[in-house]
Amino acid sequence: MFTGIRETASRQGIVLPRFAKLAEQPPQCLLIEGGSTQDRLDMARYWACLLNCESGGDPCGSCQPCQQIADNAFNDFLLIDREEDEKTGKVKQDISVESIRELLPVWGQPPHGRGTRVTVVVEAQHLNGNSANALLKTLEEPRPGNVFVLTAPQRERLLETLVSRSWVITLAWPTGTENSPDVAEWVRGMVEFWRSGQGWFSRTSAKGALDKEMGLKVVIGCQRELKNALINPRLTSAADALSGLFDAKGLRRLDLVLGKAQESLNYNVNPALVLDWVCTAAMPRKRR
Repeated sequence: MFTGIRETASRQGIVLPRFAKLAEQPPQCLLIEGGSTQDRLDMARYWACLLNCESGGDPCGSCQPCQQIADNAFNDFLLIDREEDEKTGKVKQDISVESIRELLPVWGQPPHGRGTRVTVVVEAQHLNGNSANALLKTLEEPRPGNVFVLTAPQRERLLETLVSRSWVITLAWPTGTENSPDVAEWVRGMVEFWRSGQGWFSRTSAKGALDKEMGLKVVIGCQRELKNALINPRLTSAADALSGLFDAKGLRRLDLVLGKAQESLNYNVNPALVLDWVCTAAMPRKRR
């Protein structure tokens, strides 16, 4: 299992010196953004190995802590993630506040081993208001021997108060900056609606224009252009248009809207209704 961590660390080698420097005096909360979902989780495990490896240097991958962290079996490596609904078997939309509260007694105790207890909040953009506030309270009351990691696609998807309490490490973004022609056409339609307020609803009302698969592709395509707008608006014309239409708060709101839309599509909500909601809910507000 450690092989995957080593391969991701190799691809993300540019950030390794920063991990090593931070390990000299670990911050209470580290935010890992960028990369893919798996990249972020692998680098969270790398961080835990770095703080607990018996070699005392770069993670060796062969000692007991490194092996157990890779297998999610280390006593001082905790994962907080969304849970499955017992009735439907589907993953819940949010990280519950109970998953934070039930670990409070654990965080009140020293680590089991000689290293550091690392708690990872997996894809922290799924924290709801209650769970985010519970985590904030924990971060405001540091407990010796405990550090936290938040993973998220972009810091803009998290509460500003969480970001302000974190050291941010940005991984290399996934390759592939352009959408396929059919998805790009839908995204252009969204951008034009946000610019003029016209021309969108005739697209979604056309019979057979959208199914769940295409709806997901359009949402993910818009997320890709949002990522481009945050990294370098010149990468694509759509990214350039988004950066011109939305200020920083507007881009964050768009990101949140797209995240909710993706979840709704996964719950089989009508794709046309979902995309219509995206266009209206994310409509840019006039800049002052």
